[in-house]
Amino acid sequence: MTKTISRIGNSQGLMFDSALMDLARLKVGDQVSITVHEGGSIVLTPLRPKVARAKVSRVIQATMRDYARTMKRLA
Repeated sequence: MTKTISRIGNSQGLMFDSALMDLARLKVGDQVSITVHEGGSIVLTPLRPKVARAKVSRVIQATMRDYARTMKRLA
């Protein structure tokens, strides 16, 4: 895929179409880490927030509580 750097206000930038955003699983407002390698390669890496263990535990406990009868039948 080829993109052209455009002027955006007093800056320059690339416009990502919706297909590219979908492929990269990005949406407006997401944060990315930018790495510039020797030779000029630029790599954008999405920063995905990590879910806290406590929150995961709460969700699992709530699910087990809600589906206790079903879980017993499956055991």
